[in-house]
Amino acid sequence: MATSYLSPGVYVEEVDRGAKPIEAVGTNTVGFLGESARGPVNEAVLVTNWSQFVKTYGDFGQCSQHLAHAVYGFFNNGGSRCFVVNVGAPDGATESAAVAPAKEGEKKEQQAKPAGKVDRDGLFIGKDNGPGARTGLKCFEEIDEIALVAAPGVVSPAVQDAILSHCETRKDRFAILDSPETIQGGVDRLPRPRDSKYGAYYFPWIQVYDPEKGNIYVPPSGHVAGVYSRTDSERGVHKAPANEIVRGALGLRYNISKGEQDLLNPKGINCIRMMQGGAIRIWGARTLSSDSSWRYINVRRLFIMVESSIERATQWVVFEPNDHRLWKRVTRTIASFLTLLHRNGALMGETAEKAFFVKCDAETNPPEVVDAGQLIVEIGLAPVKPAEFVIFRIGQMPSGGGISE
Repeated sequence: MATSYLSPGVYVEEVDRGAKPIEAVGTNTVGFLGESARGPVNEAVLVTNWSQFVKTYGDFGQCSQHLAHAVYGFFNNGGSRCFVVNVGAPDGATESAAVAPAKEGEKKEQQAKPAGKVDRDGLFIGKDNGPGARTGLKCFEEIDEIALVAAPGVVSPAVQDAILSHCETRKDRFAILDSPETIQGGVDRLPRPRDSKYGAYYFPWIQVYDPEKGNIYVPPSGHVAGVYSRTDSERGVHKAPANEIVRGALGLRYNISKGEQDLLNPKGINCIRMMQGGAIRIWGARTLSSDSSWRYINVRRLFIMVESSIERATQWVVFEPNDHRLWKRVTRTIASFLTLLHRNGALMGETAEKAFFVKCDAETNPPEVVDAGQLIVEIGLAPVKPAEFVIFRIGQMPSGGGISE
């Protein structure tokens, strides 16, 4: 409102009284960590198609087999955007992944040292030397758009722990982890990453076609990330990325029986199985968490999306007068967003009132809270959960139970 009017006339003023719409953040941009003798090192590069990846990092014969097939499988299964961080040259390449700190004016592509003994785990975990000087996993700290993180074929407990910790700390992304290619003994001996509600674990490796080597086995995380992306686009993040065909998969390193999956599924190990008819499908939808509230991948990822969307879209609230008028605007804004999610099938309940609640009033914001400069909003959601166990109870009917006219 203008502070003064100096002459007679009609004055038009714009007043912002409506709720600020909340847009859902993206959920299917992947951050890939891998090795390549080509391309920039320790730099997150946006890749939107396979041809762009080949131009930057090389094809199956020039780049690390795991990274190349993972990115190819990602796009082949419906992925559209990913960031790739090359930690250095793979083992056996003419260049090593040991990279010296960048000098001013020196390109990262020119810094690879001669091959030598390399701390491979350290290259993937990386170091945080500040903006523009981060390495390995730390490069993803600069990219808020990333929603999924994978290091194809890297089964080191130290690296997988670092990826889980990265996702847990940021709270806006989810890890897709690979199992080892081979196991010693039965599936009950399969190692498992630590407990976490921000990651999922997949077994076994899948067989794909390589133009130079023929059929080979590769880690599934890249293909699985593509299935996540495809499911998000076609159904929404609330749909579990399971019972979906893995495109490009020709076979499996191990064919898992139902009895074997009975051992693995309760541990949060998601199996990829050859189903009737020859279709290779993801047949598990669990996180690595022992907390039943966060058992399912789609529930965890739905909450990540909701939390990130609300956080990014309500920045306008900061420094606004903290009174009942602001409380009502915030309530309307969040309720409108959650109502749309309910209509799209992401929340349980026949009505919006049964699907969620938003509380921002004098009860959640008493004088001592307002005096502390805080605004507290309580939100409750009823997420949909996958029908993991479908049970049909069938019994015999007594004779004479047919239909009569």
